[in-house]
Amino acid sequence: MQEAFVEINKSKFYGYKFELSGLFDVENILQNLKKQHKKASHICYAYVYNRECVREKACDDGEPNGTAGYPILNVIKLKKAQNCFVAVVRYFGGIKLGAGGLTRAYTKTAAALFNE
Repeated sequence: MQEAFVEINKSKFYGYKFELSGLFDVENILQNLKKQHKKASHICYAYVYNRECVREKACDDGEPNGTAGYPILNVIKLKKAQNCFVAVVRYFGGIKLGAGGLTRAYTKTAAALFNE
């Protein structure tokens, strides 16, 4: 597991990257993140799993449609990662970021997970 942290306008974004050994890992990871971040506003995620066939999924978890899950998925694809799950946990800081700001924040947090 790799971790990253980004703060934008008082909102805190915690990024996590996991290697998937199977799709059953996704639910376990999400349950653990929900336990760890009980007061989080959103836990958005995306994954690419490629064993017998390619499976992808993106989830905005209540953020405006297309502002969280797909930006995370785009980072995974850009980095050509396989069998990879990325989650970004957001704690709302009281200042609305707008659709563009959210997209940039989730993209920045996900990209930070791939900068080694």
